[in-house]
Amino acid sequence: MSDKPLAGKTALVTGASRNIGRAIALELAAAGADIVVNTLQDGQAAERVAGEIKALGRRSLVQVNDIVDRAAVDRMVAAANAALGPIDILVCNASSRGQVPFLEMSHATWRRVIDISLDGTFHCAQAVLPGMIAKSWGRIITLGGISWHAGLKGRAHNLAGKSGLTGLTRALAVEFGNRGITANMISPGAIETVRPASAGVSSAADMVPPVPRRGTVEEIASAALFLAHPDQAYITGQIIHVNGGAYLGT
Repeated sequence: MSDKPLAGKTALVTGASRNIGRAIALELAAAGADIVVNTLQDGQAAERVAGEIKALGRRSLVQVNDIVDRAAVDRMVAAANAALGPIDILVCNASSRGQVPFLEMSHATWRRVIDISLDGTFHCAQAVLPGMIAKSWGRIITLGGISWHAGLKGRAHNLAGKSGLTGLTRALAVEFGNRGITANMISPGAIETVRPASAGVSSAADMVPPVPRRGTVEEIASAALFLAHPDQAYITGQIIHVNGGAYLGT
C-alpha cells in the first residue's frame, strides 16, 4: 500500500481551522492530498493550518466564507478548481454546537445550526459533485455525533440537524454510488477539543464508554482517511462510530 494513497487528489475540509477539521486536513495532506482549508471567520488560524499542510509538501488554499451562502460556496469551489483542481474529497465538518434549553431557543438559533449542518452540506455537495462525476471518483464524508443517537438536553437544534444530515448522507450514497462516489458519516463521541464556553458541555460528557477516556482528534482524522482511501470504494451509506463504544446499548 502506498504511503501517499491520496496523491493527485484534492480535498475540501469545512471548518478546518481547528480541532477535528484541522486534524482531518493534516491527515489527508500527509496522505498526499492538496487541501482547501475552509473557515467561517478565523482566517489567521486557517492560514496556520495551511502552513502546516505546506510543510508536509502539499498545496493548500484558504477560503474564508460561510457555507450556508450558496454563492460563497460556488466561489470557493471555483477558486479551488483554478488553484488545485477539482475536488475529489469533500469533508463536511463545519457545525455549530451551542447549548440552549428548547423553550428558550429562538427560531434564528434553531435555523442557524440546522442551516450549517444541512444547507451547508447541500451546497458543498452540489458544487463538487459535477467534478466527481466527471472523474467517476469521489468521497463525501460528513461529521455527525453520538448525541443525536442518544439524545441530549439543550441540543434539539443540533440533534435535528445531524439527524437530517444522516439522511442526506445516505441519499447521496444511494444516488451516486453507481458513479464511483461514496458517502459516509463519522460519528465522534467525547473528543478532546478546544471549544468556546458558548458551546456548552461535550455532547457525550455524561456518557462513560467501554473505552473509558475521551478520544483524540487524530483518531477521528484516521477514520476520515480510511473512508477517503481509494481502496474503500465498497463502503458507502455507513455511519462509522468513533466513540469508544459509547453508542453500544443506546
